[in-house]
Amino acid sequence: MTALLTGLASLLVFSSVILVHELGHFMAARHCGIHVEEFSIGFGPRLWSTTRDGTTYSVRLLPLGGYNLFSPLPDEEDESGESAPPPAPKPRKTTLFPLVVSGQKFEDATAWQRFFVTLCGALMNFILGVAVLLVLVLTMGKVGSTTIADFSENATSSAALQEGDTILQICSNPCWTLYDITDMFYTGEEETYNVVVLRGSEVLELQDVTFTPTRDADGNVLYGMDFRVEPMKKDLRHVIVMTCDMYIYYSRAILGSFFDLLAGKVGVEELSGPLGTVSAVNQAVHYGWREVLSLLALLTINVGIFNLLPIPALDGCKLLFLAWEGLTGHPVPPRVQGVINTAGTVALVWLMILVTMHDISRFL
Repeated sequence: MTALLTGLASLLVFSSVILVHELGHFMAARHCGIHVEEFSIGFGPRLWSTTRDGTTYSVRLLPLGGYNLFSPLPDEEDESGESAPPPAPKPRKTTLFPLVVSGQKFEDATAWQRFFVTLCGALMNFILGVAVLLVLVLTMGKVGSTTIADFSENATSSAALQEGDTILQICSNPCWTLYDITDMFYTGEEETYNVVVLRGSEVLELQDVTFTPTRDADGNVLYGMDFRVEPMKKDLRHVIVMTCDMYIYYSRAILGSFFDLLAGKVGVEELSGPLGTVSAVNQAVHYGWREVLSLLALLTINVGIFNLLPIPALDGCKLLFLAWEGLTGHPVPPRVQGVINTAGTVALVWLMILVTMHDISRFL
């Protein structure tokens, strides 16, 4: 039963992340009147397809990606064997995302239209991340505040802090919600910080406050803080602030991981591919649907950020090419683009193979 739930949850996570990304490209292309030959979810053999308004919608066997095929409409030949002139574009509708294709080729669109189409894939991943986090916040039984309720056993911060203190800053970082506080205690080790608190009506600056992680009976770290906070009212303002704070927290963690990888602080063996993601989904299923949604939010934000990095063959590199063309009026030479994108594709495939091998070794 767990295997079935893991399979369904994995399919939901992968499909959602891929679908919204490709849907972003698709809707942006439709908005610009660019013809989409095929909108596909997955790679490999086609499992299902249908054609509507000149676009083929398909689902393929391997749900590890997807694509929009921007290609010219097929030429129609008349009885004399000569190609007929292309049909006149249909009138544009005033809706935000018109369903009527005007037939413009992707290559014939302006640089900024192509920039918009390329950018919208990552933007849709970010929107999905916000939506999922909003659901998580709305379904929380309690939303944590920044006011200390009580201290854990053997807490060291109680020497300087008091119950009822409202934490305003930690090391000059503003603390609006609980996530601002927990973000400072991610190491799981004893930490010393300068803290600004509101005690009654007085603002106090406390120097060198030491915090000890809270542990269970077996000595495992439960959370990095040695105190608990009071719940706050779950009104619209706090829900929005908490959602934004969680989004910033996830984004900061993802960017931090990328920077650590580039700086050599972590190795490639720490990365996870599709197999590692399925393993993470399996663990999340054991904890419940909230953990699955948290993983979905993390993955979709991760995909959005990763695609915007200026790495050859990814959307981020394409955006640089298109921005150059839009600003200068001259495209980057196709040969240069081809060499850069080919090198990037080879590097990404090599990285995917390496990460997959590490994933397999973890299961053996």
